[in-house]
Amino acid sequence: MLARRSCLLLGMILLLGQLTACNYKSYFQKSTNDYASRSANDPKMMHVRSYGSHTANPKQHDNRYFEYSSALSNKVASLPGINTALVFITDKNAYVGIMTDWSATGTEARGGPRSHEQDNSGTTEGVYNVSTGSSKWDNRQVATPYNSYFTHKDYGSLSSELRQVIGDTIRKEVPRVQEVHISANREFVNQSLEFAKASWLKKPLAPLTKDFNTLVKYTFNNGNQVPVPLYVKQKPSQ
Repeated sequence: MLARRSCLLLGMILLLGQLTACNYKSYFQKSTNDYASRSANDPKMMHVRSYGSHTANPKQHDNRYFEYSSALSNKVASLPGINTALVFITDKNAYVGIMTDWSATGTEARGGPRSHEQDNSGTTEGVYNVSTGSSKWDNRQVATPYNSYFTHKDYGSLSSELRQVIGDTIRKEVPRVQEVHISANREFVNQSLEFAKASWLKKPLAPLTKDFNTLVKYTFNNGNQVPVPLYVKQKPSQ
């Protein structure tokens, strides 16, 4: 009798262990906390691609106006794996600048080395710039080369799963957008911040539309004109 009860108890423990293991695996396969956990049949990727170019229109980035959306910026920044987001909506597109963090895996494209642009080793040395030992940094920039959340030089370095979730988030709130363009490039994030600052200060954005289009064309459409940061262009003459 005792042996029979022991067998039954052992069987229940094994069954519970199998169910727990299945639930554990299922959780991480379905969760956006691990963007690249499934190589096939990923629920996030089962519908039309929600980000990137969808047209060959050479004037797709000739936006007539743009606006900064704090609501969308907060929604994207709250996604797993993202620390900072700056979202702009135009008459055609949405443009998203992000910085990633450690709160999710699979944020980078698979099949290559880590692609972020930061050297955070100075945190253990108690300095900002581990190369020079300096404690100073340019406080105009949200993304810096040292002791910063992560930026990625090439927007293709971001995993397709991460970009799909961002695109879905944007399109759910603004269905009219034709394209959603996403980059974690450090220069793009820092220059985008200047446009966001103008919005925060209630400055008119219409005069900045040409500069904004120069930035997004250079980032997403191989534009020839190098964008100049607004704080440089608007610096008072000596």
